[in-house]
Amino acid sequence: MKAGFISLGCSKNLVDTEMMLGILKEHGIEITADPSEADILIVNTCAFIQSAKEESITTILNMAEYKESGRCRSLIVAGCLGQRYGQELLDDMPEADAIIGTGACKEIMTAVEESLKGRRLVIAGEDKLLYDAKNPRILTTPSYTAYVKIAEGCDNHCAFCAIPLIRGRFRSRRIEDIKAEVEQLCENGVKEIILIAEDSTLYGKDIYGAPALAELLRELVKVEKLQWVRTLYCYPKFFTDELIDLYAKEPKICKYIDMPLQHAHDAMLKSMRRPDTRAQIVALVKKIRERIPGVTIRSTFIVGCPGETDAQYQSLRNFLEEMRFDKVGVFTYSREEGTPAYDMPNQVPEDVMQERYHDLMSLQSKISEEINQELEGQVIEVLVEGRDEEQNIIAVGRSYREAPDVDGQVYIEGDTDSQPGDIIKVRVLQGFTYDVVGEKINE
Repeated sequence: MKAGFISLGCSKNLVDTEMMLGILKEHGIEITADPSEADILIVNTCAFIQSAKEESITTILNMAEYKESGRCRSLIVAGCLGQRYGQELLDDMPEADAIIGTGACKEIMTAVEESLKGRRLVIAGEDKLLYDAKNPRILTTPSYTAYVKIAEGCDNHCAFCAIPLIRGRFRSRRIEDIKAEVEQLCENGVKEIILIAEDSTLYGKDIYGAPALAELLRELVKVEKLQWVRTLYCYPKFFTDELIDLYAKEPKICKYIDMPLQHAHDAMLKSMRRPDTRAQIVALVKKIRERIPGVTIRSTFIVGCPGETDAQYQSLRNFLEEMRFDKVGVFTYSREEGTPAYDMPNQVPEDVMQERYHDLMSLQSKISEEINQELEGQVIEVLVEGRDEEQNIIAVGRSYREAPDVDGQVYIEGDTDSQPGDIIKVRVLQGFTYDVVGEKINE
């Protein structure tokens, strides 16, 4: 029997997919990348914003066609969409044979077995799942890179965000369990570990009484075969002096800080239920840059949240001009039922949101290009990931400055020798908006 998987959404969802793949394999089910060959098709969905929900539904309907044109006997909808809508989704989508929520990943075999018997079912409830190092897992990332979830859920309850409704309360894994998983991954050839959570800097507070990301990182860098450790989703509130000092002195920790800020006008931050002020953010960024030489800072922002005025948007725009972040993601506000922002007055028209989005992205593209041009002549370490599709003599990879999927790449001219997973030294020759071009330095 064969199963096919489609994983949508974020890297946290991807880890859930990898865990379900591991469970299926343990039960003797073969995994196939060709949906036409699959007896079971599983779509791990995202429901974070409206566009993600639409993509999830379209993908489910596309996969349902393999019931006619392929071998599919069971179509299972997993993940955030299933968690959020449960029975309602099963009722509205006759194409689906089973629905399992984010907290039911370990129940994937129940969904498979029952649906193959012809029983349509929903397995969803409050998400209390917390996987551990003993859970089977099949990596879907390249062999040299792996994501590791250090916590599940979120307690922040930002006004615009549905994640706490879907993923439940914030809950951390223990340091020794995370370290055991990292040791196991690195023994199997992983060189770069990417730590993820909904709020990584809050890690450990629920089980240790205080945030413990610094303690976790100090343990992980002791793993001999680990070469890079990168942490995503670091909210500013608990980005402590202890963390800053650790980033500055520990060579295995990528000097890459992913810090979602969402806005920079105090009234908007308060309305969005964010705990920071503009002055606090500016002070923190200044401190990070002063104490971590060569640091790369990435952030994300939302335009068009309810009540955002032209003046408040302009304040955000001025903030980006002033701060000159290395990398920025911009999103338009998505109105999500069940969130406090859904019923707020003064919803911003779609055309205004789009105008602000394109304006902010245009501004940031100029800033990013200037920053990349300033790298010209510098030597950076690059993790090689493959070859350019059009020119085989060009290798492609990432430095500490780029996280996979969300940032640009490094193109290495004339490098015919380096293999995926190699970490090499590269001199930057040219910087562009998102990517840089360089040459390998032979030592």
